[in-house]
Amino acid sequence: MSKDRLDALLQRFSVTARMFHSGPLCGVTDFYEIEDLGQLHVVKRGVVVVDYGKRKREKIEEPSIIFYPRPYKHRFITDAEAGADMACANVSFNLGSVNPLAQALPPVVVIPLRELDADCMLDALFKEAFAQQCGRQHVVNRLFEVVIVAILRTLMNRALVDQGMLAGMAHPQLAKALIAIHETPSRAWPLEKLAARAGMSRSHFAATFAEVTGTTPADYIARFRISIAQDLLRRGHATKLIAEKIGYGSAAAFSRAFGAVCGQTPRAWKKQSLAVAAK
Repeated sequence: MSKDRLDALLQRFSVTARMFHSGPLCGVTDFYEIEDLGQLHVVKRGVVVVDYGKRKREKIEEPSIIFYPRPYKHRFITDAEAGADMACANVSFNLGSVNPLAQALPPVVVIPLRELDADCMLDALFKEAFAQQCGRQHVVNRLFEVVIVAILRTLMNRALVDQGMLAGMAHPQLAKALIAIHETPSRAWPLEKLAARAGMSRSHFAATFAEVTGTTPADYIARFRISIAQDLLRRGHATKLIAEKIGYGSAAAFSRAFGAVCGQTPRAWKKQSLAVAAK
C-alpha cells in the first residue's frame, strides 16, 4: 500500500490550469465568477488588497499565492502606478464543484510563497510567465498545476484545513485508512479493517474519523465511490461496468447508491451534466 497521500486522488481526479495574465496589475481589477472555474494568483511583488465586498478585505504584503478552488468573486486593489507583479490562471477540476479535491479545499487559500516547498517550481513559473518563449503558455499551464500540488501538500503538512478530507489526510493515523480507500475503493471496507489500517480501536477510529472529516466512514466511502462513478459516466462508461469498478454487485445496487447520494439516477445525472457542459 502506497504512503503517497495524493497519488490515487490526482490519478482519479485531475486538475488543469490555464494562465490568463502575467505581469503587473495596477489599480483596481475585478474577477467575476465563471461557472466551474477557480482561479490561482501568484503574487511575485507588490502589495495587494483583496476586497470581497461588504467591507471584508485582506491585505497581502509579501509574495503569496491566492487560490480560489471554486468560482469566487473578488477584487484586487494595488498601487495605481507601481502595481503588483503576478501570474494568474483559471483552474478547472474535472467534475467541477463535486470533485472531491475541490470539495475538500476551503473557498479561499492564501499562503506566503516562503511557506510553499516549491522554490524551483516558482522560479520556473515566473521565468516562463514573464518571458515570451515558444510554447510559453503550455509550459506555464503545467507549472501552475504543479504549484496546485504544492498547495495541497502544504495544507496537509501544516494541517491548515480544520475538517474534511484534507484534515483527515493530515492526521497521521486516519491518513492510512483514507489512502486505502482512495487506492482500492471497490474493496469492502468494514469498520474493523479501516480501524486496523489506522492502528486504532474500532470505536476510537469511528469517533475520530467523524470528528476530523465531518462524516462517517461509510458515508465517506459511498460519496467517494459515487464521485468516481460520476467521472466514469461523463467519460461514457456503461452503468454495469461502473458498478463493477467501484464495488457494487449489480447495476441496480449501484443505481440505488447513486440515487441516495445524488438524488437522481445515473442516467438522469449524466444527461444533466452533459447538458451543462455543452453550454
